[in-house]
Amino acid sequence: MAQNNLENAQSPPSGPGQAGALPEALRQGAPVSPRLVGGTTFTGKSALDLAQIQILAQACLQGLDAARQVVHGWQRQGQSLEDIYMQGITPCARLLGDWWCSDRLDFSMTTIASTHLQQLLHDFSSEFLQEAPHQSNGRCVLLMTEPGAQHSMGLFMLSEFFKRAGYAVTVGVPQDVTEFKRLFQSEWFDAVGISVSTDRHLDTLRSLLPSLRQAADNTDLKVFVGGPMAFVAPELLQACGADVIAQDAPATVAMLSHILDSRQSVWL
Repeated sequence: MAQNNLENAQSPPSGPGQAGALPEALRQGAPVSPRLVGGTTFTGKSALDLAQIQILAQACLQGLDAARQVVHGWQRQGQSLEDIYMQGITPCARLLGDWWCSDRLDFSMTTIASTHLQQLLHDFSSEFLQEAPHQSNGRCVLLMTEPGAQHSMGLFMLSEFFKRAGYAVTVGVPQDVTEFKRLFQSEWFDAVGISVSTDRHLDTLRSLLPSLRQAADNTDLKVFVGGPMAFVAPELLQACGADVIAQDAPATVAMLSHILDSRQSVWL
């Protein structure tokens, strides 16, 4: 699952004690309500902790409406959408992945919950872009997954941060290497970002990126890589020939903007 800034959200304990790690209402299958998010009132702003991330994950399993209720509850609690994206939705995606890897969810349940989580980003897109809008900066960025990737939620989230910062954004999910090359060469870009979920195409990227950069219309094209591999094995990405290894969406936008301003190569 491609995403940025996958925080360390611990999975609930397995076995007999697993159910006890979840809120009582959710263990009994009751609908999620805003009361579960930070108590019965929303005076003051508290951090989104593991318990609340678990609530969102369980809500995504119940349905999209339940997931929306949780996010609306966090907003009433005083959380900005940026906080919710980075401290709630991103670690929730990681948590769902953890539950799948530990066989607490099957593939279909994980897919349904992840789809609901990604739909939240689409539902709140307009509001997020208006939360801290910037005028167009005249820059263009291409964001795409590695060839054949199955998930693009993290890439979509990153695109939202770039759009809010004033970038014109093209998002691509190439199905194979041929389409990857076509997207890379489709037009003039200031920068290209690639989300890498697995090590399947690392050798391909190492061989492709130098030639693609050399043939690009922009002779000073900047390339950055991120995604799950940036957390699992960032050292493997260093050989791809990118200017930046990206792990955090807001920081990536800020750092790339700095690089484009200064024309310096920096490792994030």
